[in-house]
Amino acid sequence: METKAIFAERFKSARLMNGFSLQDLVDALGGTLSRQALHRYEKGEVIPDAEKINMLSKALHISPDYFFTTTKVEFSDIKYSKLSRMPQKEVAIINETTKAYLSRYLELEEIIGLSHSFDNPLKNLGKVSTYEQINKAAERLRKAWSLGTGPLFNIVELLEDKNIKVVRLHVDDDFDGLQTFVNKTIPVIAYNERKANKADRIRFTLLHELAHLLLVFADTTEKQKETLCHQFAAAMLLPEDTIKAELGNYRNRLSTIELGNIKKQYGISMQTIVMRAQVCGIINSNYAKQFVFLIKQQNWKAEESVEYQGIEESNRFEQLLFRALIEDQISMSKAAALSNQSLAEFKKQHQPMF
Repeated sequence: METKAIFAERFKSARLMNGFSLQDLVDALGGTLSRQALHRYEKGEVIPDAEKINMLSKALHISPDYFFTTTKVEFSDIKYSKLSRMPQKEVAIINETTKAYLSRYLELEEIIGLSHSFDNPLKNLGKVSTYEQINKAAERLRKAWSLGTGPLFNIVELLEDKNIKVVRLHVDDDFDGLQTFVNKTIPVIAYNERKANKADRIRFTLLHELAHLLLVFADTTEKQKETLCHQFAAAMLLPEDTIKAELGNYRNRLSTIELGNIKKQYGISMQTIVMRAQVCGIINSNYAKQFVFLIKQQNWKAEESVEYQGIEESNRFEQLLFRALIEDQISMSKAAALSNQSLAEFKKQHQPMF
């Protein structure tokens, strides 16, 4: 692809990522560039000079290098969670923001020479439609990834270690997450930190999206599919043998104290523990409904009384960045560009190192 076409594609991507129309960008630039000029850039008719590129990068909140990056980022079919009500402008922001982050990430991996190999441990499981199949899938994945039956620490880091890219977004409240494959081989999960704003919610959301990513579903309704993905996430966080060891095989009642203790240890919400206990036959459905009603009455669904204190983040990108920098595979200015920062910002943030 020639330079003009690369610039045009990147320019449009950056504009959409910011939710700008061409006129919005004119306004953001204070009228220093005309709509006609911006239209010519986007059509690939001309590349602006360095001064104008700097102006555009500041208005669009990107590094100037972004306009000329050639790293390929092509999505397979994207599966979104709760996106039907969102306007196309917001959908474009989600897509382009995800692409921009992945472009920098994949370019860094290419520089270092890392492969993107991913093997789906559940690929031969067949089509799933029942809880029993979901439970089996979670058990198989834990075994394939050598996770045992205890608590899972840092789901974000776990997925990244398995070559699944995790993207954190801050977007419209109608969006929960997405899953797709980039360049046909690289699995990606994105989540909305405005919705999944606490560690236990992040964990559940990521594992819910992981179910969408790894499993093939039989002919089921969307509601049934969502329920199965919920069950998969809960089974991954709290395997059946584990919850029975914690609560017993059968209970007439549950206490909020023991639910809180399990939440603090396993990073799973109290409401989900109750629903998991019902699915595993520990409590009956009537008691589960009563308990969930109590939770809603006391607004625990939004803010539970006990918090999980685990960390849900990965430093993999930063580790790779400084590995490349210290090995002289990239310059400091390139490191700043890959971090989507100016050189001055990058140096200030990492002042003790430099």
